[in-house]
Amino acid sequence: MDYIIFCIIAYLLGSIPSALVVGKIGFNIDVREHGSGNLGATNAFRILGKKAGIIVTLSDILKGTIAVFLPLLFNVEVNQLIIGIFAVLGHTYPLFAKFKGGKAVATSGGIILGINPLLFVIMVLTFLLTLYISKYVSLSSMVTGVISTIVAIFFNDFGMVTLLTLLTIFVFYRHRENIKRIKKGTEPKIKWM
Repeated sequence: MDYIIFCIIAYLLGSIPSALVVGKIGFNIDVREHGSGNLGATNAFRILGKKAGIIVTLSDILKGTIAVFLPLLFNVEVNQLIIGIFAVLGHTYPLFAKFKGGKAVATSGGIILGINPLLFVIMVLTFLLTLYISKYVSLSSMVTGVISTIVAIFFNDFGMVTLLTLLTIFVFYRHRENIKRIKKGTEPKIKWM
């Protein structure tokens, strides 16, 4: 019963569409009608600007972090990684935004932040370095998933390796159109770095 309750709470928490909320409240813009139409941080950066993009990124990260901390706050013994997955599902298929959300990257990172802050730092550094070199957010997200999974092996945490493997596969799945555009050379590069 505890799992059901916390999974539902995590899913609802993940379903809060940060990009939509920031866009509507701060700019009177529905980000779904601009750019990629995605409710993730990248589209928020492109459509709403740097400050709004940072707010959306942090909000999306915190959805994952809060989700894995909830069982600890209520002193309930459930697997935090499983609870975190439901926050990611909420973010990508949000109840509050017609099940069309982000691509799972920031909220996945938030889970790792809540469970293993050192691995989160490695993830952020990997993402930023790959982004600096490639200028592709999508490619940086996928490379970060692969590198983080490999690094997690050295932490001897089977649950974390399993979670990161699943999340990385999911991130690749969510970026399948980006992969096609990268191959064709039509994927947009960032201009704000």
